[in-house]
Amino acid sequence: MKNSLPYSRVYVEITNICNRFCTFCPGTKRAPRRITKDEFYHVLTELKGKTEYIYLHVMGEPLTHPELCELISMATSEGFKCAITTNGTLLARRPELIDSGVYKVNISVHSFESGTKEEYLAYVNSCIDFADKASKRGILTVLRLWNRGYDEGRNVDTLAILKERFSDAEWRFGERGARIRHRLHLEYGDRFEWPDSECDTLGDEVFCYGLADHFGILVDGRVIPCCLDREAAIELGNVYERSLDEILSSERAEAIREGFKCKRATEDLCKRCGYARRFKI
Repeated sequence: MKNSLPYSRVYVEITNICNRFCTFCPGTKRAPRRITKDEFYHVLTELKGKTEYIYLHVMGEPLTHPELCELISMATSEGFKCAITTNGTLLARRPELIDSGVYKVNISVHSFESGTKEEYLAYVNSCIDFADKASKRGILTVLRLWNRGYDEGRNVDTLAILKERFSDAEWRFGERGARIRHRLHLEYGDRFEWPDSECDTLGDEVFCYGLADHFGILVDGRVIPCCLDREAAIELGNVYERSLDEILSSERAEAIREGFKCKRATEDLCKRCGYARRFKI
């Protein structure tokens, strides 16, 4: 049965702190912060009736939040399903994640750019160990290679490593990845540039699903139309100060929605977003 809730997912940033400095990620200029349990409960209350799925990520590494598993448990007890996106470097230190009730874990294997071949092999095998165990426990687990060609020069074939480790799996390939086995998947794709106010404008003819099937809430409570607005260039309001219903029905939010319905960007950041061009129809 089709989900009758208005949003397929909402991105809730629980921290903007990260333990890596990846070349494909611009990071954020915002002050380092972690969401508190009281703040998270307030966000959950505001999200009731709006979505079933909460992605605990915009910027930052979720596994750096010491109360991550408690936050997941809180959301689960309120009827939400939680997904996280991680660079995978801290998975071995947080074994409790397996029993946290997390619904989905995306592991960005392309995040490990520095270090020796031996260090990379240790890292990728650690990610595979977690993915193997998590998927067998019923957690939807996705290994991401979203930076095509990233391991050139390291003389490492990551796909070959995966095939060897899961040699007895079904490996059903598609256009954007593969189903390795039940609840274990591989995704790959080209590197993309994050939208930035300093980038050249690409024009206002664009289509995007921002505010149509998803939106984001930064760790400081600011509501944004999509997960790529890392500095809240399109701040719609603050969920700690106003109701989410009021924010999402504001004049600015409605203008963004109506613009995209007509394949037109009303915000300057959207006019500079190369990622949105993937959906131009």
